[in-house]
Amino acid sequence: MTVSGENRVHALSPEELQSFRANGYFGPFKVYEPQEMRDRWRRERLELMDRSMAVYGEKGAASGNTNISNYDRHLDSPFLADHVCHQRVVDRVVSVLGPDALCWRTEFFPKYPGDEGTDWHQADTFANASGTPQIRWPDEHEEFGGTITVWTAFTEATVENGCLQFIPGTHQQMNYDETKRMHYAPDRINHESKQGVRRGFFGYDYRELQKDPDFVPDESRAVSMVMQPGEAIMFWSTLMHASHPHDGKSDRMRMGFASRYVPTSVRVYPDTEVIEEYGGSVSLERYGAVLVAGQDAYGHNRLTDRTTRGHAFPVR
Repeated sequence: MTVSGENRVHALSPEELQSFRANGYFGPFKVYEPQEMRDRWRRERLELMDRSMAVYGEKGAASGNTNISNYDRHLDSPFLADHVCHQRVVDRVVSVLGPDALCWRTEFFPKYPGDEGTDWHQADTFANASGTPQIRWPDEHEEFGGTITVWTAFTEATVENGCLQFIPGTHQQMNYDETKRMHYAPDRINHESKQGVRRGFFGYDYRELQKDPDFVPDESRAVSMVMQPGEAIMFWSTLMHASHPHDGKSDRMRMGFASRYVPTSVRVYPDTEVIEEYGGSVSLERYGAVLVAGQDAYGHNRLTDRTTRGHAFPVR
């Protein structure tokens, strides 16, 4: 399968690419005008309440925690299907990954009034919650890892309502061992304080994966990603990142949407038929990755034609 090439008008400049390599992130950059995003999200959030065509369906949503049911709605939502292929996003992604790229996962990240911040963390193989690698880079690129995440603000993201935080330059070395297993304990959500900040990881404690049990992230170097609706930030998942708590002073939620990209040479969900994490499980029977740029010369992964809108029929 091939996606025809386009003039990459939004590709990173040499200077931007150099900054990305040094810091591990780029942006924020505009994908939609703020009012356009507000209007779209007002309509789309109602459409997304209908899960009848979602690849994990009502059964998948009911079999565990809501985090899994937030996955991969681009496979049934026309707006999200277009978003993961948006030229303002993909041009920048291929500047880093090369001309042949897949979107292998999307996730919603809501933060409601009073919600805790997200733990400082890094993700390489994404085995952090399930204990099973969800992406595997080729052996010849063993020094690489992780995924390119493009996190788009569907609402305003501020320090007060829980915007992202990064520690620049921390993407080159993993501080966590993903072969360990975190213990899921939903009762601790919104009930813990770490370094004086209410933080958690959706019922897990990311400190359980630390290589050095005494490691403490240097929050003095952290930068906050304040964003307008329709803006996005691109970063390596191996970059140390977190989010502020929602202080609860506003009754408005913060909503982010993360789309994750890898080269076509990367194996997605290798030897995996079921995702098991966050206290639940979903079958990958109807799952397929989306080719967003170039061609797939490897055939490692089951792909889906995004025009099927929720059926995720593999094309390979």
